[in-house]
Amino acid sequence: MCEHGFLANFEENICMKLWDKGYSIDRKIESFTVGRDRELDMYLAHYDAVASKAQANMLAETGLLESAENEQLQEALDSIIADIASGDFEIEESFEDIHSKIEHRLIEKCGDAGKKIHTARSRNDQVLVAIHLFLRDFLKEVADKGLQLVDLLLEKADQHKDDLLPGYTHFQAAMPSSFGLWFSAYAENLLSDLAFVKAAYTVADQNPLGSGAGFGTSFPVNRSKTTEEMGFGSMAVSSVGAQMLRGKSEKAVAVAMAMVSSTLGKMSYDLVMYNSQDMGFVQLPDALTTGSSIMPHKKNPDVFELTRAHSNRMQALPMDITMIISNLPSGYHRDFQLLKEVLFEAMKQFHTLLDIMIYAVPQIKIASDYMAQEKYDSIYTVENINHLIKSGVPFRDAYKQVGGEVEEKTYKPHKDFKTSHEGSIHRLSLELIQEKRNKFSLDS
Repeated sequence: MCEHGFLANFEENICMKLWDKGYSIDRKIESFTVGRDRELDMYLAHYDAVASKAQANMLAETGLLESAENEQLQEALDSIIADIASGDFEIEESFEDIHSKIEHRLIEKCGDAGKKIHTARSRNDQVLVAIHLFLRDFLKEVADKGLQLVDLLLEKADQHKDDLLPGYTHFQAAMPSSFGLWFSAYAENLLSDLAFVKAAYTVADQNPLGSGAGFGTSFPVNRSKTTEEMGFGSMAVSSVGAQMLRGKSEKAVAVAMAMVSSTLGKMSYDLVMYNSQDMGFVQLPDALTTGSSIMPHKKNPDVFELTRAHSNRMQALPMDITMIISNLPSGYHRDFQLLKEVLFEAMKQFHTLLDIMIYAVPQIKIASDYMAQEKYDSIYTVENINHLIKSGVPFRDAYKQVGGEVEEKTYKPHKDFKTSHEGSIHRLSLELIQEKRNKFSLDS
């Protein structure tokens, strides 16, 4: 029997821990092993109830539940789902996690039927299926927001296709670029990042329910039925292999977040520089800047500095997860519990990061007349070389000639040039990037 007084009135003295064997657990050890599960499991509450509905339907089909018992459970689970959606659901301290809380509610409402819900199921596959459902929905939302940001960047690219911009290498003004190229570059790179989101979705879109503790069950469960009912694209077939997805799924999501973040961080860094007085290529509205406590002229690009910092933190996630799951043998290990602490809050912050970028990008204004500054004349040296080549001068000779003009200060930039290949200043080929965007689908 559990030692805590608040369990005294629990029906038939059943402990509110799924793993209880009737002996007491030291409070300090219990606190350490439970960790932040009660808090973080609220992310999984809806999904655990959804998976339990599929479990009950399957148990009824195989004769392990009476039809009337299943009806009771379905009604009770629908009620729980409604309470979760309305915010009227919590995991009290007397419960270990979301799974014990939901099972307790089912026993309260349905009696013996509630006690049967865990038949042919281990907490291992119960946790894993809830996590997979949760990660799958998260990745769908990330893909939707990612595509929304791609659309905004393509709109900006078209809007500013004629606005030239100095292109930099080694922090040195190098060659002419344009904001059309700049915006479209980030749109296309985000599409590449979304390939990692799609890969993570493929990993998460497998149903592990029915794998039990990792070795299946002697009950005649129908795993195809639960796979179909929960809308999974496929089943994690091997019971051992299904449990090996714990950690792998979280790491796949972390890698996807890191890849998207790397692009968002780079874009944020560009905008911080472009907004500086020394460059002055973009103008950020007051809503995206903050002032100084003593310097009244300052408009600091704090929004993009923070998105840069958050993006950098996101890129550490895969390694953080790797250090938790590295060198573990097959099977379940309590180490996996820490993955929720590492990943779930980061997922929430990642959504905020995407929302901020979606809000900020349309408000970016492009300055004017900066290209007329003499300090940018040197970025046309390659065009001067190309102009000589077109008149018959070999490249190496043209290179030396223009280099000499720069040294002798007789150089005059050849600004009248046109590009013609796909993805260049005067031929952005936005329609080709749009084709990539239109073809993207998590399910294809």
